[in-house]
Amino acid sequence: MCAQPYPDCFPVYQEFSPEIPIHCITPDIGGCFHRFFDSSPISPSGRYVGLTRLRDENHIPGPADVVDIVLVDLLTGKQQIVAQSRCFGTQLGAQVQWGKTDQELYYNDLNPGQWQPFAIRLDPFSGEQAQMQGPVYMISPDGRWLASPCLLRTELTQSGYGAIVPPAFLPLNSGADHDDGLYMTDTRTGHSKLLVSFRQIVSEIPELQKSPYENGGFYGFHVKWNLQGTRLMFILRYRYLSGGKHQKMPTDVITMYADGTNIQLALPSLRRLAGGHHPNWTPDGDYITQNLVIGGKIRFVKYRYDGDDFSTLTERIGSGHPIMHPNGRYLITDTYTHESLAYGDGTTPLRLIDVETGKERVLARIQTKSTASDIDTVMRVDPHPTWDSTFQRIVFNACPDGIRRVFVADLSDILM
Repeated sequence: MCAQPYPDCFPVYQEFSPEIPIHCITPDIGGCFHRFFDSSPISPSGRYVGLTRLRDENHIPGPADVVDIVLVDLLTGKQQIVAQSRCFGTQLGAQVQWGKTDQELYYNDLNPGQWQPFAIRLDPFSGEQAQMQGPVYMISPDGRWLASPCLLRTELTQSGYGAIVPPAFLPLNSGADHDDGLYMTDTRTGHSKLLVSFRQIVSEIPELQKSPYENGGFYGFHVKWNLQGTRLMFILRYRYLSGGKHQKMPTDVITMYADGTNIQLALPSLRRLAGGHHPNWTPDGDYITQNLVIGGKIRFVKYRYDGDDFSTLTERIGSGHPIMHPNGRYLITDTYTHESLAYGDGTTPLRLIDVETGKERVLARIQTKSTASDIDTVMRVDPHPTWDSTFQRIVFNACPDGIRRVFVADLSDILM
C-alpha cells in the first residue's frame, strides 16, 4: 500500500463533518470520475488511481468528443493525463481498469469513421500501448480476460454506458440473435470471440421464450466478474422496436461459468421490474446482492447465482449501489438524489450498514447533484462507492464545488 498520510495537495473533505478521513485526489484536474462500484480504480500496488475525465461537464457528448485518461499518484499527489479516448459514456467513462500490475491500464477507444470499440492496454509510465480486438466492460481478477457486451448496442438501451457514435452505426437486434451476446477478449493475444450468444442463452432459459419478449430484441448491459474469476453475471435487456431506450424494458440477471457454460436465470425481469436495481456479486462469488421492492418497500436482498436461497439482508431501506465487505457483515452504498434518503438539496448520504445488527452509520454527506444534471440525466454524478483491494478504503465520485471530483475515504478505524 502507498504511504500514509496523503500528500498535502490532496485536500481533506470536511463538509457536514464526515465520520471518516476523506481526501479529494483530483483537486487539480476537474471533470474526473472513476468507473463503477464493482471494480476498484486503485492499482494493484495501491499507489495509483486510473480515471476518466470529461473535458466539458456542461455539454452532452457527441461522436466527435474526446475524454482524457488520468493517472493519480497517491504517494506524490501528481495528477496527469496519460492518454485520450473517443469511446466512452458519461457514467462509466472509458471503462478505465487495471490489469494484474501497475503497468497494465486498460480503457476503450475507437477510430472515427470506423466506429468500432476496442480496448487499449497502456503502460502509463512508458507510454507503450497494445490494441485489443475487442472492448472491455470488466476485466477478470487475474487480468487475463476482458468481458463485454457490444458497446454500440448497449447505447441503444441506456445512454452513458456504451459508445457514443453516429446513430447509423448502432445495430438493431431482432429477437435472440446468434451473432451478438457476451464477448471475451484474451489480453495475452488480443483476440476476441463471442463467448455466448443471445440465441444460446434464450435456448437454455425457457422463461425468455415467451411474453413479454416479443416484437423486439435482446441486448447486453452490465457484465460482472465475481472476485474468484469463476462466474460471470450478464444483465440482459429486451428492447421493443416501437419503444426505444426510454421505454421500460424487461431486464434479467443471468449468470454463467467463466467459459460460458451453466447458464442460469438468477433474477427474472418480472420481479426486477417491480422495483429493483444494481445487482452485484458478493465477495464469496456465489451470491448476488441488490435493491429490490419487498412488501412495498425497497430493501437490500441476497440470492444465489441460480436464483435460489433468496433472503432480505436487513430491514434498512435500500438505495443506490450496494456492495458487501468480504467479512459478510458490512454493506456500503450511496443514494440517488431522487431517493427517499436524500437530503433534498442535492446532497446524499454515504451509508455503512451492519447487516448483523441492522445498525447504520452515515459516513459522509456529499454533493452529487451538478448543474449539468439539469441539462440531461445522462450527465448526473453517481458516487459509485467501491472498495479497494484491502477492503479498508473506498473510492467515490462527488461534486462539492459543482465539478466532478474523486475522493478516497479510509474506513480502517471503524471496520476493526
